[in-house]
Amino acid sequence: MKRTSAALGSLGWLLAAPGTVCGLVPLLITGWRRPDDPTPWVDALGWSLVLAGAAVLVHAFTAFAWHGRGTPAPAAPTERLVVEGAYRYVRNPMYVAVLAVLLGQVLLFASGGLLGYLVVVGVTTDVFVRAYEEPTLRETYGSSYDEFSAHVRRWLPRLTPWRGAPGHRADRVLRHG
Repeated sequence: MKRTSAALGSLGWLLAAPGTVCGLVPLLITGWRRPDDPTPWVDALGWSLVLAGAAVLVHAFTAFAWHGRGTPAPAAPTERLVVEGAYRYVRNPMYVAVLAVLLGQVLLFASGGLLGYLVVVGVTTDVFVRAYEEPTLRETYGSSYDEFSAHVRRWLPRLTPWRGAPGHRADRVLRHG
C-alpha cells in the first residue's frame, strides 16, 4: 500500500474509531457539560491526559501509515510490524491513548456514566487484544512479533525504549515473519 493511501485510510479510521469512542459517545453521555466549579488540579490532570492521549493517538496512526504502510483498520492492515516511536515503549499505544483520553474526560466532566463507560471500554479492549489481535499478529508476523511482545509490555509502558535484541534492528520496521 502506498503511504498516501495508508495515510488517508488511517485518518479515516482515526475519525471513525477513536472519534466515536472518545468523541461521540462521551458527548452523548455528558453533553459536554462540566462542573460549575471544577477543582484546578483535577482539571489540569484531566486536560493533561486528554492532550497526551490525543498526541499519542496521532503519532501511532501516523506510524501505521508511514512505517507500516497500512492502517489500524482490520480491512487494510499494515504490511509490516510497526515497532517505531511509542511502540518501543508499549505494545498497544493506541488503546492506552484512548483510555487516557477517556480517563481525562472522566476527570474533566466529573461523570460517573463516563467512568462506567471507561471500564467497559477497558475490559472490552483487553479481551479483544488477548483473544483476537495478539493471535492474529503472531500468525501474521511470526517470530518478529514474538520477540517484540517478549520485550514490550501490553499495557504498561517501559521506562526506556526497546531497541531490539543483539543482531536485531528494532529501529526499522520488521517485515512479515
